[in-house]
Amino acid sequence: MNSENFLTKCNFCNTPLDHLVIDLGMQPLCEERIRPEELNQMEPHYPLKVYVCKKCLLVQVPESASPEVIYRDYGYYSSFSDTWLQHAKQYVELAVKRFGITKNNLVAEIASNDGYLLQYFVHKDIPVIGIEPSEEIARYAVSKKGVRTEIRFFGAKTAEYLADTYGKADLLIGNNVLAHVPNINDFVSGMKLFLKPSGVITMEFPHLQRLIEENQFDTIYHEHFSYFSFSTVRKIFRKHDLEIFDVDELPTHGGSLRIYARHQGNSTIPVQTRVTDLVDREESLGMNSMAYYDTFNEKVKETKRKILEFLIQGKKEGKHIVGYGAPGKGNTLLNYCGVRTDFLDYTVDRSPHKQGTYLPGTHIPVYHPDMIKETRPEYVFILPWNLKDEIINYHKYIYDWGGKFIVPIPSPAVF
Repeated sequence: MNSENFLTKCNFCNTPLDHLVIDLGMQPLCEERIRPEELNQMEPHYPLKVYVCKKCLLVQVPESASPEVIYRDYGYYSSFSDTWLQHAKQYVELAVKRFGITKNNLVAEIASNDGYLLQYFVHKDIPVIGIEPSEEIARYAVSKKGVRTEIRFFGAKTAEYLADTYGKADLLIGNNVLAHVPNINDFVSGMKLFLKPSGVITMEFPHLQRLIEENQFDTIYHEHFSYFSFSTVRKIFRKHDLEIFDVDELPTHGGSLRIYARHQGNSTIPVQTRVTDLVDREESLGMNSMAYYDTFNEKVKETKRKILEFLIQGKKEGKHIVGYGAPGKGNTLLNYCGVRTDFLDYTVDRSPHKQGTYLPGTHIPVYHPDMIKETRPEYVFILPWNLKDEIINYHKYIYDWGGKFIVPIPSPAVF
């Protein structure tokens, strides 16, 4: 599917973008928190269109809102998911053992959020530095988690400052940040600058294969500028003299990759066969062709129809339906599908930073999870579907009155 006009150029190779994958319409920034006094104010919306570069195959959303605007009032605190905290803790144990991280090393995390991960290194008395652009969240990491944090966007300039101030990193971590970068070359070159000659980078990000094949269109939003196949991310790292030497496939966020990289000149760490195996698999799936991406648009439209059919039928039957969670992905889904309080009475969230606010665009109110017990709805619509097992396990009590859970992706299913 092709658009008529070039809108911008590729974030990596500067090739004009003209191959449209999907158009999710005009949408608000997905992590905005609308306060009661702001309900009658104008709310900015931006085009949410996804393109694939014909040259390097990077799938991307052209920048329409700057990172400074996106992160000025960022509402996502990682520590309010027990599943994610457990994932972070397990990673720290793995990294310490595999790379021999000790009190003599420096561990740095880009987009360290509220200290959800680095806190586990702090518990081991391992020196850390977090880099986090959201001031409110960074201050929380310092005051509540004891995680030393620099309030900055990461790139080559910040990398030079960090190296001069703290020395270079033995282990450089980035979880779900690579997609958030509007200038991918500046970001990866910064990692190259900040990494010790013997150091290791690990990064986690949703795998494009899983996004396409499992219809995870709601993981597309303005703060996610890029969506990566393994082959494309390997190409980007190689351009900046970084070699990916291993890769893990993870269940997080609907299916993610964790890549391990080092300087190209560091031959002491061999490249594992998992790297070439995944490159070969992506090629066999056709991910190097435009045709692979052209099927996504119609699949997404069909899922939208199914979600609306389910909600319409439920409301016709007089059912009370409420949401669970106020994640970015949920706001993409609700705005794309046009779901407001005519379908969801309200939603709830564990984060006190979101309670008492309204969802962007749809203006669905956000309450404490106890509201579910008070109102006893027939259906609870799980917006962070990647955490469905955790959410269902914590809220099994809704089965006591015959309530059920709805998971919308890859298509609506009742639990």
